[in-house]
Amino acid sequence: MRILYLLALLASFIPSSMADGLPDLGEASQSAFSPQQERRIGDAIMRDIYRDSHYLDDAEVSEYLNNLGYRLVSHSPDNQRDFEFFAIKDGTLNAFALPGGYIGVHTGLILAAQNESELAGVLAHEIAHVTQRHLARLIAGQQQSTLPSLAALALAILASRSNPQLASAAITTVQAKSIQNQLDFTRDHEKEADRIGFQIMKQSGFDTNGMSNFFERLQKYNRVYENNAPEYLRTHPLTNDRIADMQNRAANIPYRQVPDSMDFQLIRAKLRAFQGHPEQAIASFKEILNDKKYTYEASAHFGLANAYMRARNFAGANNELNILKKSNVNNAMVANFEAQLKIAVGQPESATELYRAAFKHYPGNRAIAYGYAESLLQGKHSREALQLIQDQLRSYPSDAKLYDLQAQGYAAQGKNLLQHQSLAEAYFRRGNLTAAIEQLQIAQKTKDGDFYQASIIEARMKELRALDAESKKQ
Repeated sequence: MRILYLLALLASFIPSSMADGLPDLGEASQSAFSPQQERRIGDAIMRDIYRDSHYLDDAEVSEYLNNLGYRLVSHSPDNQRDFEFFAIKDGTLNAFALPGGYIGVHTGLILAAQNESELAGVLAHEIAHVTQRHLARLIAGQQQSTLPSLAALALAILASRSNPQLASAAITTVQAKSIQNQLDFTRDHEKEADRIGFQIMKQSGFDTNGMSNFFERLQKYNRVYENNAPEYLRTHPLTNDRIADMQNRAANIPYRQVPDSMDFQLIRAKLRAFQGHPEQAIASFKEILNDKKYTYEASAHFGLANAYMRARNFAGANNELNILKKSNVNNAMVANFEAQLKIAVGQPESATELYRAAFKHYPGNRAIAYGYAESLLQGKHSREALQLIQDQLRSYPSDAKLYDLQAQGYAAQGKNLLQHQSLAEAYFRRGNLTAAIEQLQIAQKTKDGDFYQASIIEARMKELRALDAESKKQ
């Protein structure tokens, strides 16, 4: 994705007079580029990412990345900041930080990490870019009137996936400087992100060798395949000094082995199961199991089960599931897979019972909650589903998926006003104000709500129209 070059492109707006030295983080950068402005630009970029076909809308992958991410964030210098970690379906090795605390990770990088500490090292590095407000430093001193043009450029770059010439035109229009020059300009940022990221890893209990090991492997890959360098190196310039500095820091800390979490192993197996053709994935996992080329046997069986499910070989999937259950692998992803298999073979009531038990065991798991609500809706238990969704919304009020499910529940009950009100909230959470307002207009025309509900719709309509008008002025 062209978003990979976002930070370098944003940096190209910096006046050449600033190239002599970076401004201090302090109040100057705060006043020139506030956290609220960062978040607003990040939100604008994410609206396009959510709609991009490469965005991985998978609750389990998202849950894993955010659990891992927030474990690291809790030990960061700015642990009160909001973050969102998400995955991009792309085989290249890359991760990137966006304004406002959004951090994207390519599936290729997750699969390339040889252990969880290596993945944690990359995330810690990106978290440090955010907490140290490197983007704010880069554009400190710019007039606030230029911020909308930065967001517009980012959106143009995202939209140009199918038309590279469009990106070139957008960059030329704003007279962007050489990307490579700006990468050189951010080497100090990379060193600082290494230093802060290292401390985050250490305090979070990961193997501090993970960061240097992964970066060293990337650099070796770059030497061997000079014309096909990993994307991560194009946006995060590596030097021998940086790697040596990380290795020296790690050498001063007593070594202790840090085992990977089962979630890390299962997520990687699931991602691998969805690569290429289903039959190829099945053959690959069979070979891994036959040759015993696995770190954790359970993850290989889980990967094969997912590959079978993808190929609609439900008997094969059930076979692998039984092996996992006999191995006493207690994990939310295995529980979710078992329930999904019941739905796939046309047994929604059995799936609901499995989800009911799993939800009690894993009450905070988003994928289990989604699956439970969906199975209740499929089983015509809309009242129970709506109660579950409402309870979840109290904990996750910005979850667009929950509003989608809520809309389905109200539709099943013939409550049209509430259905379109929920759809409006779903669209709003995804940043589509126009569609949200349209849904509220439809809700107003249904005439099946009471005066109180109609008043809520009217008030919300005014609020969203005001936000829409404000966004168009920026």
